[in-house]
Amino acid sequence: MRRQALKIKGWAKNVYVKIPITNTRAESSLPAHPRTGPRRGETHVTAILTVEQVAGVAQALNPKVPAVVSVFAGRIADTGVDPMPQMRESKKILAGLPQAELLWASVREVLNIFQADDCGCAIVTVPHDILAKAMKMTG
Repeated sequence: MRRQALKIKGWAKNVYVKIPITNTRAESSLPAHPRTGPRRGETHVTAILTVEQVAGVAQALNPKVPAVVSVFAGRIADTGVDPMPQMRESKKILAGLPQAELLWASVREVLNIFQADDCGCAIVTVPHDILAKAMKMTG
């Protein structure tokens, strides 16, 4: 994964390498993170489901290099757990990393867009059908 990430990062200066928090064997992929080696670059760490994973990512990040930290809030909610406390805690964990942006992923309903804003998420990924609903409701 690290070899591929470094190769992809070499394509252009504006490329963010997207790395899941775990590999297919459920092992942490933080050692593959491009920022932990000599060739550091912008990354998008994705598929995060716990505050502990966010804390691990925060330790691996270079505070001077932009990053996206993608927490799958919708999947957390799918388990019957309110993702808001975890997202707020994630935002606090990332507070010391001015270049890190928290992303609310796996939006399931229009409400999630507003929840993401309320939690201080810089980015929210919204499926087309949910975005269309939001535009009708707010526009």
